[in-house]
Amino acid sequence: MHDDYPEYHRRLQKVYARLARNLRGPMTAFAQLSAAATAEGALDARTKQLIALGIGITVRCDGCIAYHVHDALRAGASREEILETIGVAILMGGGPAVMYGCEALEALEQFEACQPTPPPPSSLV
Repeated sequence: MHDDYPEYHRRLQKVYARLARNLRGPMTAFAQLSAAATAEGALDARTKQLIALGIGITVRCDGCIAYHVHDALRAGASREEILETIGVAILMGGGPAVMYGCEALEALEQFEACQPTPPPPSSLV
């Protein structure tokens, strides 16, 4: 549980970089896997980040929540999409997911407070 998810995300990025320097093979492979798994395909990057967030909540991973709320917002996810993702995670994870859903909500609110509001995604007509 973290009081400042944007700061936690920045700290994790620094520790991740140190780990990548010290453990090149596995971390390079993980970075490649992450890039391939979240690349645009049948599912867009926004949807994939929302899926990752839902999984992060159900497995109770604070770092996953920090990364995937941040990355979902960056990929264009709306507040409503993130909240619905939290709801599905609660369905799948029960009571413990409720507590981590609360963490994800705090992360969302904190990231929203420290960055300008992105424009709404354009809709195709």
